[in-house]
Amino acid sequence: MLRTRRTGNGQVQFTLSGRIETTEDIEQLQQLLGVERSGQQLILDLRDVTLVNQDAVKFLRSCEADGIKLENCPLHVRRWIDQVKDQLRRRRL
Repeated sequence: MLRTRRTGNGQVQFTLSGRIETTEDIEQLQQLLGVERSGQQLILDLRDVTLVNQDAVKFLRSCEADGIKLENCPLHVRRWIDQVKDQLRRRRL
């Protein structure tokens, strides 16, 4: 399930809940993020996300790299994202 909430100060917040584990889940999120106007702060609220797979973690890492803010990220997801970041950093060296 995907819930969205827009704030009045130039931010768009997407509140995600449940699982992000299929290609279709990621494609749906990409489409939603892609239609937003540039210049707006995009936020993904992950408080109610219960399960992610490796592709979802890579997607969330790329969102963050593109300036999308990840709020209320569950600790296990945050650690996994950070591991992916560290692996990419080590490959570049």
